[in-house]
Amino acid sequence: MFVDSHCHLTFPGLHERIDELLLAMKQASVDRALCICTTVEEFDTVHALAMAHPNLWATAGVHPDNDDVIEPSLADLVTMASRSRVVAIGETGLDYYRLNGRTVADMAWQRERFRTHIRAAVQSRLPLVVHTRNASEDTLALLREEGADRVGGVFHCFTETEAVARAALDLGFHVSFSGILTFRNAGDLRAVARFVPLDRCLIETDSPYLAPVPYRGKTNTPAYVPHVAAALAVAKGVDVETVAARTTENFSRLFAIPAPSR
Repeated sequence: MFVDSHCHLTFPGLHERIDELLLAMKQASVDRALCICTTVEEFDTVHALAMAHPNLWATAGVHPDNDDVIEPSLADLVTMASRSRVVAIGETGLDYYRLNGRTVADMAWQRERFRTHIRAAVQSRLPLVVHTRNASEDTLALLREEGADRVGGVFHCFTETEAVARAALDLGFHVSFSGILTFRNAGDLRAVARFVPLDRCLIETDSPYLAPVPYRGKTNTPAYVPHVAAALAVAKGVDVETVAARTTENFSRLFAIPAPSR
């Protein structure tokens, strides 16, 4: 059985199809998924989805790209994290890809938001779901400064170098691979996947984005995560059943989610 460790099932195009998506997951042997929160405004919807379905869980956080939303305080995040079926803080991190005329210095608000999330994770004793794009040096620096190794977490949708992966592993983090791993031009990323120990790997869809081959360009759903597992299996030279079993074990351990009874 497979697990989708990162999806956005409350986003338009998915939320209204939840029963269909859950059925497709079951048919694809995807038995659990983690629904990611990206704004304070979205949290209640994400949490309600997790409460309504026994194979879904939720996170609490604000995506670094969202700059015209409610800014969460430490107390806000800790309160959200205390709710049932909330198993991580995030999606959080740094993103310098779309500066839109701003400088890296102008992104101080983003770094402060990230610090708040790390502190909430430490206080709540929950792992972090980290997003980093064009900002790995600052991302790692803040994780070290705030003592994120006390809780660990996952670098989701990993697209960075082996050196960044090594640094994340040294901090006790997992590395999650998305449908990008299946793309023809992702040879460097497949080399990173070979490097990361299987007991620190997760797989994800980041639905509705980044659908894997052969669905590239279409709306992504958790039912497609076995294609990511297959690509990771090829990169590591093992069978897909091994990848499914190990990434599922890693998911259960990291997020303290018991394996489903059979």
